[in-house]
Order: sequence, then C-alpha cells, then structure tokens
Amino acid sequence: MMDRRSFLAACSSLGLTTTLLPGVLWAMAEEKGKVTRDMIDSAARIADVPLADGYKDMMLDTLNNYTQSYEAIYALKIPNSVAPALVFTPAPAGVKPNTERRPIKISAASAGAVPRNLEEVAFYSVRQLAELVRTRKVSASALTEMYLDRLKRYDPVLKCVITLTEERARAQAKEADREIAAGKYRGPLHGIPWGAKDLLAVKGYRTTWGAGGFENQIIDEDATVVQRLDAAGAILIAKLTLGALAQGDKWFGGMTRNPWNPQQGSSGSSAGPASAAAAGCAGFTIGTETLGSISSPSTRCGVTGLRPTFGLVPRTGAMALSWSMDKIGPICRSVEDCALVLHTICGPDGHDCSICDAAFNWDATLDWRKLRVGYLKSDFEFQPPAPAEPLKDDKELSPEEMKKREQDRADTAYFLASRQYDRRFNDAALAKLKSMGVNLIPVEMPKQPYQAMRTILLAEAAAAFDDLTRSGRDKLLTSQASFDWPNTFRAARFIPAVEYIQANRARTLAIQAVAKVFEQVDVIVAPTQATQLIITNLTGHPAVILPNGLRGGDAPKPQMRDGELQAGGPGTMTSLTFLGQLYGEEKLLALAKAYQDATDFHLQHPKMGS
Repeated sequence: MMDRRSFLAACSSLGLTTTLLPGVLWAMAEEKGKVTRDMIDSAARIADVPLADGYKDMMLDTLNNYTQSYEAIYALKIPNSVAPALVFTPAPAGVKPNTERRPIKISAASAGAVPRNLEEVAFYSVRQLAELVRTRKVSASALTEMYLDRLKRYDPVLKCVITLTEERARAQAKEADREIAAGKYRGPLHGIPWGAKDLLAVKGYRTTWGAGGFENQIIDEDATVVQRLDAAGAILIAKLTLGALAQGDKWFGGMTRNPWNPQQGSSGSSAGPASAAAAGCAGFTIGTETLGSISSPSTRCGVTGLRPTFGLVPRTGAMALSWSMDKIGPICRSVEDCALVLHTICGPDGHDCSICDAAFNWDATLDWRKLRVGYLKSDFEFQPPAPAEPLKDDKELSPEEMKKREQDRADTAYFLASRQYDRRFNDAALAKLKSMGVNLIPVEMPKQPYQAMRTILLAEAAAAFDDLTRSGRDKLLTSQASFDWPNTFRAARFIPAVEYIQANRARTLAIQAVAKVFEQVDVIVAPTQATQLIITNLTGHPAVILPNGLRGGDAPKPQMRDGELQAGGPGTMTSLTFLGQLYGEEKLLALAKAYQDATDFHLQHPKMGS
C-alpha cells in the first residue's frame, strides 16, 4: 500500500525531487496500485529525465517495498495550531532586546463636548474615544451600539464582517460601564470596541479562516491576543474577513471592499480589519502579516497599520500560515492607537515559543529629533525598468495570445504611470520630514536573492495545510487560479527539504546584512511598494504604514483585470512606510507619530453613504 509522501521521499532519495518525474510517475502508479518498470520508462520520457537501468531497478525495489513510516505521522492528525520543533529568531548574534518594563506615557487629550449625533465620533482615534469613556461623557455601551449599527449598515457594501459578536460585546460593554462608574478604570482601551481578523479563535464563535470548507469551524478557546484585550477592557464586536487562508481579499462570502472606492477590493489578507477601520466601523482592529497582509490593505484603505517585530506578539490561538514569518499587529486610525494596542498584546504567553521577552514602553514624549533617520534613496528615485527582450511579432500570435499581450501592455502602462504619479507624494513626504528638522541619511538595502527565499513561506504554508491538500478538500476554497493556495500548496510539496534549509541559511545572511544597515540608523523611511516589504518580512523588522495623501482627479485611472478594478486611481489613498530596528518600536512609532501629527492625512476618511 503506497502513499504519495513516501513515494516522493523515495524519489528524493534518488535525487529526482526537483523534476517532473515524481509527479508523472505517481499519477501512473496511483491507478495500478504499484510501480512497474514500464511506468518508470514512460514517466522518464515525459519528464525528460535520463535514468540508468540500475536506477530503475533500485526504484522498483524501493517504491514497491517502502515502509509505511509516514502513515504513523498522518495518524496523529496534527492540527494547524501545532508548530514545528524549530524556532526562528530574527535577532543576529549579539542583539539583546531591552527587557525593562516601564509605565507607558500617552499623549495629552481632551474629552471635549459630546456631539449631538454620536456617529460623529466614529472616526475618532482610540486616544480620543478613551477620554470620552474615561470621563464618562460617552458610555461603552453607547459606543458599542453605534459601531454595531455601522457594521450592519455598511457591511452589505463592504463585505467586511464574517460574524458579529453582539451578545459578547453587550455583556462586555455593560461590565465596562459598571467598572468605570466604580472607579476601576483599566486604561486607554477600556470600553473601546474592536474587531478581530477571523483567524483569531474566540470561544463560543466560529473561526472560519475566511475559507470554504471551514465556514462552521469552532475552536473552543480564546486566542492570547483576545484574552489580553479582554483583560484591558476592550470590547470585541465582530470577527472580520480575511482572504481564504490569509491570501488576498476574496473569502467564501465574496470580496471585501475598499471604503474609498467600493468598486475595488480592500486588498488583504487583513481585508476586513482594514476596511472596517477605514469606514469608522470599529475603534481599532487586529490584523496579521506574513508577507504584506497588514501593509497592503492599510495602504489600500488609508489607515495606519503596525507590523511588529517578529516574536513580539504571541500567535497562540491564531491560524498558522508560516511559523517563521507570521506576525500579529493592530490596524488603527493613528500611530498612537497602534502603540496603545501593541502595549496591551505584546510579551510572552508561555505557549508561543517564538516570543521574545522584549519590553515595549510607549513614550509619547520621546524626543524623535535625536533619532538617526535613513531613507531608501534608490527606491524613492523610482526608475522604470529596462525594456524586456524583443517578443514574438504580434502577427504570429493567436487571438488569445494577442488579447493577453494587450492586457499585459495596458497593465504595464498603468503601473508605470501610477508609480510616476505617486512619486509626488513620496517626494513631498521627504520634503516634509526635512522641514521638520530631520536629517535624512541615504541608505540602501543589501542585494540578496530575497524572492528565492519565499521558498520558506511556501514550504511552511504547504505543511500547515498538508491535510487539506492530501484530502482533496482544497477544491472547496473559493479561488482556484494558478497563484491561489490550492495550486501553491500542491506545488510546494515538491520543494526538497534541502532547498528549504538552504533558503533559511540564505535568510541568515540576509539578517546579518540588514542588521549592518540598521547599525547606521534608528528608523528608515521607505516607499511602501518597494523591495523592503519582502526583505523586512524575512528579517522580522517592524514597520508602520501611514496614509500619505489622497490621489486627485488627475490620477491615472485603474485598469479592469478579470472583471475587477485594480488598485489606485482618483480619490484613493497613498501610503508611506517607516521601518524600525528589531524590537525598536518605541523609536519607530515616535517618529511616525511626529510625521503624522505634522500632516492631516490620517484625519481624512471616506464619505460613507447611508
């Protein structure tokens, strides 16, 4: 009795894992139940792999008499929550984070008068809302009902909600009001309604991971992040959408939309958290990032997102996609909001072995003028890529090929035009920082084969959802294109273990190289859409993504692709990214807040119709 994994392992032992041969041969053997010499000959011809007769005999003996050792592992039915016995740390040798914890220092704020229509506070920052609640000018219950009403009203357009947690929220709000009235104020998140990306487990509610086949999944526990926000008195009002298994903005209920232009998707995979925060449907939200899942939707929806240092926030109770790359962070309307949430959710929990005992001490009064600030000079000076090699003459193409070429040309033209248009916002950001007295130091990220290191993410994701692939349940996922998870998981099963290890060794070199850059500066300013995104996700560095201006009516109009309107265009937001040293969130957020306070981009919000 053969199984596919042991079959591929046998092929690997013969050095054939990276060729087409294993897959072709398996397809032939699966029907007959065993491998024959004729099958090996046919598969070798299809895969164009020369095999000596001795190898063929060896394969017959190995494959048809292979032990069922892997079946013992399958029988364990290992859940997604179990991590490998290997723990990644982003810190190079000699880097020791600060572990001394001090009381946080938040900015001064005035509660002000309560608007006659409470919905006027829907876009307030957490810091502003906290003063209203602390001074009992607005009750937690009133805020909760207001945000629940907005979610119900706008979700039919935005499709940002998977499950409302109304009963839980009302009970929490009632308790918050009782405690605050009794003088038991827990801090700036007490009584503030929030929304969770639906890959965080919440006891008594489904946790769908946004994926077909998991619509009714119940994980009977509260994720560590949920527990910590409960303890801070925050009020969970909804579990929000994510692209299926943390990819994109398409989930089993449709596509989550960008509040600035609902014809566009919100991007992902933290699709619902970004959309809801931008639309004033929650005080703050929680997202996750593996490779852009906070950065991209924060950019698209015009909100402030924080991707913390890898290993700062426990992922216990969260869906695993890549154990060495997953991060949990807040999506808010201001930088200080992100700091207040991070202060609450960071630190070891005794379960997630990747968590570092690093302190985060938010200080709104930190003198950012003393920081060394770099900027990615070549990324800001965006130059169009060199023309590709000459292609086959248009006259030689079939109608289908010609249609694809025309679409590719249109996409390329739009990409270049929009990047050139958006450069004015990047240039203005650098000018603004200089006017604030920031001495910008030009730096560059080291050249490394970062794209090749994506093997790490692909292999870990395929392992995290191996049962989905082997059982065939991957066909239940909404999206089935070549770039979607089902095909990616299948293909990733052919990544040799040796190549996964080699990619991690290359990652070590990248960590060491990027660490040298951060020896020169405390914070780096960067365009969001640049190679820094994949680099810093691999090295584990923190990032803050800020709204950085609204595109005007003269902006290039976005293209339609496969029936969907692409990103950008008139009336949509741009963003700017600030990168920090490992465990350097205090300095990173201080500078980002200073820039945000000197501009008003975060105070703009989409005009939500009734």
